[in-house]
Amino acid sequence: MNEQEEASLPGLIEALKFSPDNIPLRKHVADIYIRLNKLDEAELHLKSALEQAPHHKGLKLELAKLYFKRQKNSAAFVVVEELLQLDPEMAEAVLLHAKLLFETGEAKEALDQYILATKLNQALKDSALENKIAEKAHPGYSEFDLKVPAVLPDDEDNTEVEKPKIKFSDVGGMHQVKEEISLKIIHPLLHPDLYKAYGKKIGGGILMYGPPGCGKTLIARATAGEINASFISVGINDILDMWIGNSEKNLHAIFQKARAKAPCVLFFDEVDALGASRSDMRKSGGRHLINQFLSELDGVDYSNEGVLILAATNTPWNMDSAFRRPGRFDRIVFVTPPDQAAKETILEVLLKDKPIQKLNLEAVTKKAKDFSGADLRAVVDIAVENKLRESMKKGLPLPIEQSDLINAVEKVNPSTKEWFGTARNYALYSNENGLYDEILDYLNLKK
Repeated sequence: MNEQEEASLPGLIEALKFSPDNIPLRKHVADIYIRLNKLDEAELHLKSALEQAPHHKGLKLELAKLYFKRQKNSAAFVVVEELLQLDPEMAEAVLLHAKLLFETGEAKEALDQYILATKLNQALKDSALENKIAEKAHPGYSEFDLKVPAVLPDDEDNTEVEKPKIKFSDVGGMHQVKEEISLKIIHPLLHPDLYKAYGKKIGGGILMYGPPGCGKTLIARATAGEINASFISVGINDILDMWIGNSEKNLHAIFQKARAKAPCVLFFDEVDALGASRSDMRKSGGRHLINQFLSELDGVDYSNEGVLILAATNTPWNMDSAFRRPGRFDRIVFVTPPDQAAKETILEVLLKDKPIQKLNLEAVTKKAKDFSGADLRAVVDIAVENKLRESMKKGLPLPIEQSDLINAVEKVNPSTKEWFGTARNYALYSNENGLYDEILDYLNLKK
């Protein structure tokens, strides 16, 4: 057969001269070269075909397989990841991904991918490959071990449901954030008939971003208190699990709990750890978790009526753009460091019930330029510690004075500067659709 195919090549090559854009013909030629083990020629024809059809999945798969055969693993990874972006459930690409991971020493990840590939297409099951990968991933493996442990039942779910008592009035500043949350979340609950008349659902999502320590978690908790709603705070440890599929199950269980407790504010802290851009991910496990997250936000199988979803991130540029589509986190709110008035309010709260002399907080906050709420807490902590040392020496509690706070301010470096250094670059050079215009406005930079 190979001799016949080799004999047919001159005629096929001649035909390509007259029809260079004939992709099926060029792929056929490449396939013959592969069977003849003439891999250089095959690669040239596959690349030529992909120039005409850069998103052709069949061509990409053949090129990735060719790279793998030639042990060009880095190049194969690039093509496979492009394929999985086009079609995350392309079983042959997932299987090739498993083989590549195994070849590069990532046996456990390879096993995850092999199991996924065979779930997508049982015809791809290869006992020899399965045993080879699984033995390396889990020494002492037997075929009965290749099972995913069941997720914990709901009554063993440790996610806490709170009923916060703080309200917006307990949070200094953040007026724009409060306004956005009110329009998106609070008003629909207070005026449900009006919103239903316009076909607007009660619920939805807001993504808050900004430098760390500026009150994103506090405002989320205050939102629940403002409407007397349940509050569930979710961290990455509540979701991520080493076993295949369990992270998605954990996420679904948390959404189900929020739906059962509606009205409920569901708050995801450091959401970028769960919703990082899929294009940056080498491992498909993270992509599946993101797809599950998006499905839960969309309320495809279950209604999110009355579930109010807030999320916070310090790095919005790492978030997958799919999260910003309508019906998901369709409000993106910039949480700035506290302004002058807010800083004074924060200091008043932090100094409450502590022995103090008459203080000029305005003078203190003017020296605390670029300070976040967390930085101001550090200022008070330092002032208190210094005053405690003096008090222990004199044997009586001494009040915190103006000079104590001023001295403490000088010892704290504002934590927001590093964040704005990074954010400025994204705002200037990666500001797609004006997403980061608020950063430019805050920094007084021209667009």
